[in-house]
Amino acid sequence: MDALTGLDKLTALEEIGLLKARRDRAADTKDWALYESLHAPDHVSENGDYGRWTTAKEMVANVAKSMEHLTTMHHSHTPEIAFETPTSATGIWAMEGMSFWKQDGHDHWFQAFGHYFERYEKRGGLWLFTRRSLKYYFTRKSPGAVFPPKIVN
Repeated sequence: MDALTGLDKLTALEEIGLLKARRDRAADTKDWALYESLHAPDHVSENGDYGRWTTAKEMVANVAKSMEHLTTMHHSHTPEIAFETPTSATGIWAMEGMSFWKQDGHDHWFQAFGHYFERYEKRGGLWLFTRRSLKYYFTRKSPGAVFPPKIVN
């Protein structure tokens, strides 16, 4: 049984859905201040393409560098949200991601389908991401494309 019921549960579901929508928009528009504000400072992120990051600042710095020369479109849908307590929840979101860039003067693209596995906590009255991992089930890319781009510090 979920820790929340009725109107409280519906309100929390809507707040988490808006959190996710803002995250996708912030990534695609490269609004890194907004992106970081959606994550708890102790956020842990695991992405098979890049490994594990253990703070929101570290994650945002690396995501910003990896996406520096990309145009992206993130779509997240069909969420499965479960509340552990009134202030903690887990979520699984189906995803499709598209990335576009120039490589050696040619247009390239990468498309991925998979799921985000996430944890959220309500802190200071706001739901925040505290953990995320991404698992791709199917990917494809343009011929000759090198993806993911290397992160150069």
